[in-house]
Amino acid sequence: MLEHVDLSLIDWSRAQFALTAIYHWIFVPLTLGLAFIIAIMESIYVKTGNPEWKQITKFWMTLFGINFAIGVATGIILEFQFGTNWSNYSWFVGDIFGAPLAIEGIMAFFLESTFIAVMFFGWNKVSKRFHLAASWLTAIGANLSALWILVANAWMQFPVGMQFNPDTARNEMVDFWAVLFSPVAINKFFHTITSGYVTASVFVVGISAWFLIKKRHTLLAKRSILIASIFGLASSLFLAFTGDGSAYQVSQKQPMKLAAMEGLYEGKHGAGLVAFGILDPAKKTGDGKEAFFFKIEFPKLLSFLGYRNPDAFVPGVDDIIKGGFTPGYDHVHPMEKERTFSVEEKIRRGKLAVAALATYRDAKVAKVTAKSIQAMEELRLNFPWFGYAYLNSPESIIPNVPLTFYSFHLMVYMGTYFILLFTVVLYLVRKEKLEQQRWLLWLSVWTIPLVYLASEAGWVVAEVGRQPWVIQDLMPVMAAVSKIDATSVIITFWLFAAVFTVLLIAEMMIMIRQIKIGPKDGGTK
Repeated sequence: MLEHVDLSLIDWSRAQFALTAIYHWIFVPLTLGLAFIIAIMESIYVKTGNPEWKQITKFWMTLFGINFAIGVATGIILEFQFGTNWSNYSWFVGDIFGAPLAIEGIMAFFLESTFIAVMFFGWNKVSKRFHLAASWLTAIGANLSALWILVANAWMQFPVGMQFNPDTARNEMVDFWAVLFSPVAINKFFHTITSGYVTASVFVVGISAWFLIKKRHTLLAKRSILIASIFGLASSLFLAFTGDGSAYQVSQKQPMKLAAMEGLYEGKHGAGLVAFGILDPAKKTGDGKEAFFFKIEFPKLLSFLGYRNPDAFVPGVDDIIKGGFTPGYDHVHPMEKERTFSVEEKIRRGKLAVAALATYRDAKVAKVTAKSIQAMEELRLNFPWFGYAYLNSPESIIPNVPLTFYSFHLMVYMGTYFILLFTVVLYLVRKEKLEQQRWLLWLSVWTIPLVYLASEAGWVVAEVGRQPWVIQDLMPVMAAVSKIDATSVIITFWLFAAVFTVLLIAEMMIMIRQIKIGPKDGGTK
C-alpha cells in the first residue's frame, strides 16, 4: 500500500534516529548510576564528617557533570526528530506518546535541573544536609526522567490504555494508569535503569583501578571501589532478575522478537535455550534448512523461562508467519485463542480496517448514518491488525535475526561477566589484596568499554527485534515517516554524525584530563 514511499527516505530516517539514540545512550547510563553512587558517598561524608569522603564525592561529581551536560544536548535532538522525521507517527499517537514526554519535561527534568545547581555550586553555601538532599533529589530526578521516556517506549512495544478515534484518525489515551503500569513498562524501566547502575559501577571501579595501577590517590581508589563494587554487584544481580522479567514479557507480547533472540525458526514443545550458537546467515524462513551451523543449548529452558512451563510450545519464525498454532502467550486477540492467524490473514484484515476507516469518513461527510455505523463496526473488529495493511509480504514482519540473536547473547554473556567481576573485586578489596592483582586491575579498566557495548546491545535487541513495527501491530516504520525530501535527512545525518562524534571525543578528552588531574584540594593519598 506504500509503493509510492521513498525507501531511501525510510532507511535514512531510521539511520538518523538510530545514530542519535546510540550516541545519546552513551551518556545516559553513567548519569543514572553515577548520581546514586555520588549520593551514597556524600551520605557517608555527612554521617562521618570525614573530609576525605567530601573530596572523593567532589571528584566523581566533576565527572558526572561533564557527562550530564553533553547527554542533555543529544537527548533534545532525539525528541525533536519525532516532529521532523516521524510526523505521521506523531500524528497517529501523539496524544499518547506525548504525555509521558511532557511529564518528563515538566516534573522530572525541572526537579533534576533545579537541584543539580545546588549539588554543584552549593558546597559551603547551604547546610550539609540540604546539599545532601539536593544530591539525592538530582539522582531521583535523573531516574524519573528515564521513567517517563521508558514508559513511552514500552507503550510502542505494547500499546495499551488507548482508543482509536476514526474522526481524527488518531489514537487517544483513555487509561493513563494502564500506560504507566503496563507490565512491559515496569520491567523495561527497572531493567534499563539497573543497566545504568551497572555501567556507572564498572566506570568507577575501572577508573579507580587505574589509580591503583599508577599508585595515585589510593585511598580514593579503594574507597570508591568498595562502594562501586557493592552497588554494582547488587545492581547486576537485580539486572539479571529484571532481564528474566523483560524476556518473559517479550515471550508473552512479542513472540517474533523472542524467536529472533533465540534464532528459532521452527517452534517446538520443550524448546531449549541457546547458550552458544553460530547462525547460518543464508537461512530463510520456510527453506527447511538448519538455522545453526553449531549450537549448545540448555534443554527445555526457553519454554520454562518464556512460559513458566518446561514443556510449553514456543513458536518460531515459520510458525508465526504461517499461523495455525494454539498460542501459549497471554497477549492474543480473542479470535485467535484457539488458532493464530497467518500473517497473510492479518494483512487481509488490516486492509479491511483501513478500507473501513475510509468508508466511515466518506459516510460521515455524506451523512449516511447506517453506512458509517457499519463501517465503524468493521473497523473496530479489524483494528488490532491495522498496521499489517501497510506490509507488502508476510516476511516483512521478520526482524534481522542474526543481529538480534548475537546482540541478545552478547548482553547475557556480559551481564554474567559483570556479576563475576564485581564479586571478585569486592572480595579482594575487602581482603586488602586487590593492589597485588595487576591483571585484575587492568581487566577492570578494559571492562569500561565492554559495559557500554553490552548496554547498547540491549537496545539493539529491544528496537531491532521489534521491526518492522514502530508501534507493535498498529504502525510499521514505513507508515510513520514524514513526507520530506530524503536529501535533507541524508545531510542532517552526516551533520549529526560529525557533531556527535566531536562531542564524544571532547567528552572523552575532558574526562581523561580530569581523571589524570585527580581530585582537587590536594586529593587523597
